[in-house]
This record gives sequence, C-alpha cells and structure tokens, in this order.
Amino acid sequence: MAGEHGFASVSSSREARGAGLDEGQRDRAIAVVLTSALGDALGAGYEFSSVPPDLVPDMIGGGLGDFAPGEWTDDTAQAVAIARAAAEYDLRTEAGLDAVAGGFAQWYADGPADIGIQTRAVLAAAGAGASAATMRAAAQAVHDRTGRSAGNGALMRTGPVAVAYLDDPEALVAAALAVARLTHVEADAGESSALWCLMIRHTVLTGEYPAFDDVAA
Repeated sequence: MAGEHGFASVSSSREARGAGLDEGQRDRAIAVVLTSALGDALGAGYEFSSVPPDLVPDMIGGGLGDFAPGEWTDDTAQAVAIARAAAEYDLRTEAGLDAVAGGFAQWYADGPADIGIQTRAVLAAAGAGASAATMRAAAQAVHDRTGRSAGNGALMRTGPVAVAYLDDPEALVAAALAVARLTHVEADAGESSALWCLMIRHTVLTGEYPAFDDVAA
C-alpha cells in the first residue's frame, strides 16, 4: 500500500526509522531523490557536451534521447523503480529484488527514450516480467559475452537505497550490492554504488560532506 509521502517507506519498520529523523535530516533525505531527479532533467539536454561558463543551464530537453524539457533520463527512471520497491520490501530479500527487477523490466517494455548500453543489453535479454534471478542470469551472460560490466549505470540510480537504510549501514551496503548486481556483474559497479550510498547516508544524517574516514570500512 502506498504511503502518504510518495517515496517514503510504508512498512511499520520503515516508518519507525523515518520517525527517528529530525526535520533537517528528513529534508535532506527527501532531497536525495528530488534534487537528483531535477538535476537529471536539467542535465539531460547537455549530456556529453560542454556548457559555457557564462550560460545559465535550463530545462532545454533534447540530448541523447530527444527528451522533452523537464523530462528525466534512464538514471532517475530506474531510481524510481528502486524507491517504489523499497517502499514495500527489504531490498536485500529476493522479494524486494524481484520488485526492483519487475520495475526495470516494465520501464524497459514501455520504450524509454535512452538507456545505457550495459543496462539495455541486460534488460533486453531478461525480457518482460523478469524476476531478479532471471535478470542476474542475463547480466552474467552479457558480462561473459563482453568481458566487462563496470559501467556507472548502477551507481547513477542508487540514491534511494541510501534513503531506505539510513539507520543501518551494513544493510545499506548489502542492499546496494544486491541491486547493482541485477544488471552489473563486476565488483567495481556494486562497490562504487555502496560507497556512494554510504556518502549519501553520512550527508543526510550529519548535514556535512563525508571525509574518507567517514565511509571507509
């Protein structure tokens, strides 16, 4: 059942976690998702190009996917699927990962304007209604065929994982690795996602940018 705060978690355990945040922490947690989506939509029209220093960026649309002005890219679309799954499930469980995989598969079936090469190959191979197991198998097959899968696609969508596990850094790392593994086999992809989530967590909870020692295991 959907919660009244959109991306906020809806299970009793997750509501209890959110209740422990002060106003500033809640604002920063919400901003993880909203500002990422806004920045993604703002930058979509400038991807792989240079913006002159005297130009004020605008929601111009266009870009690789011929996006409409204000439309976000594949990164946010996948982040939304993760956030929706996290609102209902523990992302470390197979049920939670099935929900993420199903969200990815449905989004892909709807014909996104643009999508990264690695993720496109995996989702095409996994097919409609893919489970987490099917998607992991497809990711492994793509990796075995190409010999690489350490692109940044898993990292770019991982923000909601951090928000879902602000109270538990060990669970955060496990969830980030599991979600990344759905499409990206190489350890670098999962570990960079986990590190980024730990950095987000530190900033949400403290209001400060993390130093190395704040996130180092």
